[in-house]
Amino acid sequence: MDTHFRSLQLQRPLNLRAVLHPLRRGSGDPACRIEGNDVAWWATSTPDGAGTVRLEVKQRERLLTTRAWGPGADWLCEQIPALVGEEDDARGFVPRHGVVANAWRAHRGWRLMRTARPFEACVAAVLEQKVTGHEAWRSWRVILQQFGQPAPGPAATAMRVPPAAREWRQIATWDYRRAGVTPQRIRGLQTVVAAADAIERITALSSIEADQRLRMLPGVGVWTSAEVRQRALGDSDAVSFGDFHVGRDMCWWLTGKRGDDEMMRILLEPYQGHRYRVQRLMEMSGGGMPRRGPRLSPPAHRSW
Repeated sequence: MDTHFRSLQLQRPLNLRAVLHPLRRGSGDPACRIEGNDVAWWATSTPDGAGTVRLEVKQRERLLTTRAWGPGADWLCEQIPALVGEEDDARGFVPRHGVVANAWRAHRGWRLMRTARPFEACVAAVLEQKVTGHEAWRSWRVILQQFGQPAPGPAATAMRVPPAAREWRQIATWDYRRAGVTPQRIRGLQTVVAAADAIERITALSSIEADQRLRMLPGVGVWTSAEVRQRALGDSDAVSFGDFHVGRDMCWWLTGKRGDDEMMRILLEPYQGHRYRVQRLMEMSGGGMPRRGPRLSPPAHRSW
């Protein structure tokens, strides 16, 4: 299989792990593997077909080298600057809180990525609705292992390309159930899969238009739309309102006080246009409210 190469001279420091972390659905994600801070593998279903890309940062030379394989290799090589955040525009972002300023200085190698794969981001986000991360990641892993094709190129044998829309349409309800997907999320997935072509077209829209288009779909609300736009569009303002942790963690980080989504909305008002940028800085800094009590135990998913 032919290997496609691309080198990119970086304009600023790059911490590949920090930038691509939102792509990885748990440490066992078959589609994304991150090795240290400077090497990552990503397998995806591109408009041209399956593709795998390996990225490596040479920090001293400030150089990113990439190799790609599969029918989607050319497409992946073209997307590299957006994928690693070279196109992320932080102009206008001014830290208004000391913790934000400190985090901004501490994470100089981080920027917002853009995958341009909104359908893939959307099915993954629907799987994560109203369940623990570990439950959602297990479902993602099981589905990819069963229905995703082996990643092209010399990637680890366990890597899989997420199913394309036509392959998601062939997944039976029982297969979803065996992967631990609840009935409500199954209905959401079926809706998203049926609208796959329309979802892919949001890459040509503004952030506001993309949000409106996504939220027209039953089962896609403000949280799911934000999760898609963060990853697929590199939307620096797409805050995860409605998340179980984000609102209270953000309030605690910025003020040291308990709060909710409404309080977070007020606190982030001065950051309009960059509110998600602040969210990611908080998450990378581990600035959330201290956890108390036992972790939630995942429910047993049997026949319903």
